[in-house]
Amino acid sequence: MSALHAAVVLAAGGSRRLGRPKQLLTRDGEALVHRVARLALESGASRVLVIIGARADDMRAALADLPIECVVNPAWSSGMAGSVRVAAEALATHAGATFLLACDQPALEATHLRGLREAAQRADAGSAATRFGDRLGIPALVSPAMLRQARTLPDGDRGLRDALSATDAGVAACEAPGLEHDIDTRDDVAVAVAKGWLDPVDA
Repeated sequence: MSALHAAVVLAAGGSRRLGRPKQLLTRDGEALVHRVARLALESGASRVLVIIGARADDMRAALADLPIECVVNPAWSSGMAGSVRVAAEALATHAGATFLLACDQPALEATHLRGLREAAQRADAGSAATRFGDRLGIPALVSPAMLRQARTLPDGDRGLRDALSATDAGVAACEAPGLEHDIDTRDDVAVAVAKGWLDPVDA
């Protein structure tokens, strides 16, 4: 992984189950989409792409002060895989590894990104991902070869999960129990607020 890494923030979803854009929920007064993009920049990423779709103008406004690239996924409603495909196309000539990050894991900390980088450097595949039970998922740092696989993903919300979890993939696994809690419903928000991962939300 001698080449500088890039980062992709997946922020295109419509948050249908929640009924409000979870990307704009805040932690310590900072919108989640801004926080994840900032952590990506602080990780040393040479490029940070934020894939947007629903409420695109609001996302751009929330990110206006950061040196990132907003890339629109016009088919954002088809699921996460479409956004990962868009990112893979945009980074087709990128020679280094790429972080894949979500906006709905408010427990994410910079220490986990550092751990993923260190683990990927030791892994045969040059990739590292977060362990969720017997599966691996994002946040993940994927090699250029693995990102290329995303260009043929079928629609849906699985993204690169199957490729990361394949027993012969050689992907390093990193633990981060708090990241198992993502934000899909109001109950999820309430739990995150109680744990200090989100600011209180008006009903």
